[in-house]
Amino acid sequence: NITAVYDIGSDEAGEPYVVSELLEGETLRTALAAGKLSARRAIDYAIQIAHGLAAAHEKGIVHRDLKPENLFVTRDGRVKILDFGLAKLTHQEEGSQVTNLPTATAGTEPGVVLGTLGYMSPEQVRGRPADARSDIFSFGAILYEILSGNRAFRGDSAADTMSAILKEDPPEISLTNQSVSPGLERVTRHCLEKNPEQRFHSAHDLAFDLEALSGTSGTGVRAAASRPLLGTGTRLAMAAAAALILGLAAGHFLWTASAPATPSFRRLTFRRGNIGTARFAPDGQSIVYSAAWETSPIGIYSSRLDRPESLPLGFPKADLIGVSVTSELGLSLHDAMSPRDVGATGTLARATIGGGAPREVLEYVNRADWTADGRDFAIVRSVGGRERIECPIGKVLYASPDSAIVDIRVSRSGDRIAFVEASARGALVCVVDREGRRSVLTKRIAARHVCWSPDGREVWYDVRGDSGEGRIESVDLAGTTRPRVRVPAGLLIHDIARDGRLLVERYVGGNGLLASVPDAGSERQLAWFDRSHADDLSADGRLLLITEAGEATGAKEAVYIRKTDGSAAVRLGDGAALAFSADGKTVLARRIEEPGGLVLIPTGSGAPTVLPREPFSNVQGAALHPDGRRIVVVASLPGKGRRFYVRDLPSGPPRAISPEGFDTTGQPISADGKWVVGFRDWSENLFLFPIDGGEPREIPNSLRLDPVRWTSDGALFVSESGTLPKRVHRLDVSTGARTLFRELAPPEGENAISINNPAMTADGRYYAYSYSRAATSDLFLVEGLRAP
Repeated sequence: NITAVYDIGSDEAGEPYVVSELLEGETLRTALAAGKLSARRAIDYAIQIAHGLAAAHEKGIVHRDLKPENLFVTRDGRVKILDFGLAKLTHQEEGSQVTNLPTATAGTEPGVVLGTLGYMSPEQVRGRPADARSDIFSFGAILYEILSGNRAFRGDSAADTMSAILKEDPPEISLTNQSVSPGLERVTRHCLEKNPEQRFHSAHDLAFDLEALSGTSGTGVRAAASRPLLGTGTRLAMAAAAALILGLAAGHFLWTASAPATPSFRRLTFRRGNIGTARFAPDGQSIVYSAAWETSPIGIYSSRLDRPESLPLGFPKADLIGVSVTSELGLSLHDAMSPRDVGATGTLARATIGGGAPREVLEYVNRADWTADGRDFAIVRSVGGRERIECPIGKVLYASPDSAIVDIRVSRSGDRIAFVEASARGALVCVVDREGRRSVLTKRIAARHVCWSPDGREVWYDVRGDSGEGRIESVDLAGTTRPRVRVPAGLLIHDIARDGRLLVERYVGGNGLLASVPDAGSERQLAWFDRSHADDLSADGRLLLITEAGEATGAKEAVYIRKTDGSAAVRLGDGAALAFSADGKTVLARRIEEPGGLVLIPTGSGAPTVLPREPFSNVQGAALHPDGRRIVVVASLPGKGRRFYVRDLPSGPPRAISPEGFDTTGQPISADGKWVVGFRDWSENLFLFPIDGGEPREIPNSLRLDPVRWTSDGALFVSESGTLPKRVHRLDVSTGARTLFRELAPPEGENAISINNPAMTADGRYYAYSYSRAATSDLFLVEGLRAP
């Protein structure tokens, strides 16, 4: 949906030229000469424009002059955005329309008015810098005109038009077009918010909402998708964005031949925040969900599907686990943790949907679901370092040796439990029956949630694709998978109703990364792409080790180093970063696809060294010993649980130094190289294991603390699990005495929902931490996808 440019140059006389594709049709301005368009055609055009804007915005390009004259409709219904990023110098002639002033040529510096009056955003009128949300405002003005037949902002003079843009809302569209749905008018109004923060935050979000209103991508989009890709000479500039957007536009929803061709998406929540868990109520006409809206703590809400309002049910600091067949709520209480730490380990409780105090059932439960009869629970909890499924509580059906169980659902017949078993190698969708027989249904994928189809023959699950798109797939008990849905945003499945309707969550989020800056006494934003994770700091605090795992890296992990002075990041290679060596010349990373799993990467010149995996079946993590000659590994032997091992580099035989079930975080080896710190269960203290042999030591008063790094004098920096702000303490490993050392929290406007374990220097002077933002998270009802 962006006009293709094939060449740019100058002729022999020095006159510049541009070679672009030949388009046959008319501008949108000409198409509007006869008046407003039908709602169907308006949505079709709007979706295409939104996809074009999304492609450009992903490349950091803002149009700044979107108007009907710069939108071209081809004879086969394709919409193309013209003059992208061009500034044309013209002069207003006597008697010209003041609401159709030409584009001025200028930079994007503050104080310069740039754009076409009548379609400018308020920030453009004020001469402020324009970002992607400015294009969305201009888009809203165009959509308003398409639907109503009238300009959104028009005055007798330029000053009057500017005033209208800044202070007035255009008349209701229904005054001139009663066929426009409330949903479509709401989308238009959302684009035209005066405050950029209150508009759609991305063109992807805008396109998603428009497609939810239409239930189809439209004939124009399908025609656009049939065009070939550009030649190799232009791929560097345009092909990646074009392929992504055109491909998603054509195949936005994938489903099997047995399903209807026009599933519909209807948005159910409209506040800014983060969804926890959502379920259909037994009546099928209501939903119950947990969410942390704006700055409020996580709580439980209910809503009817025929109304947009949601009502709080009066359970603050509680995450939803499920709704039983008798309409009783299962809750996870988080009184001792961050009220917004959605999905974390908590206390299992049950409560009536009408309110009242919850009745606590069991502490330290990771995941849970109601049994089919609504009398008991299937739970996941960690015992002895292994996560295990119990159903009913106390009867162990399965214990995972070295992986986490991240979701669990009981079938409607109650004879099987579906679950997601995840490790560093990826996630598996599995099923266990009531006799404890486990079946693996999928290969390793990026899955998070599972649901049973109404007849119990399939398990539906969500998958995060390599390019960041969200997918829903299904698998039967024989392992046959089928694609169901694909959207250009994060997508999670929460529930399937008895009639096959789906309850899904669309999310668009990202990470921030803040680091203290040596000699500056302040924090600096050092996130490189959209999923930056701070893993380690050099001893002087001037070099940061980062793992990137977002859309920029194809949802695969990549290792970067970046100076804390804000210099550009340097990519070292694929993998998840773990630690710097003591001299800072080498980085330890984990590569799942490598035969050894672990790799040493020079920060300067030189080739990486792959470390052997044998005899381990799985390597979860590792840390470099200060002497540079050894490594401590968290790994598991075939059929055994994870534990600590020490081995000489590069391929010495491993020696176990802990019992099974232990793991760790941060940089766990003491400065003198004698101890490694680790943990097993939430209900246990931290333990110290001597690297050279001897008896382990338990650290008193260390429940729910995550290791960060040892100090040079033998104390330990630890952080409280799940807190926001993140509280870091200095812990005396002999007595368990601890003192608050620092509180870490991003600015309020960052809308952080969780803070990861920080990286710190041994003297505590410098630190870095990454955090997750709740940019947008909304529930949608999906109808028309047949769930067998």
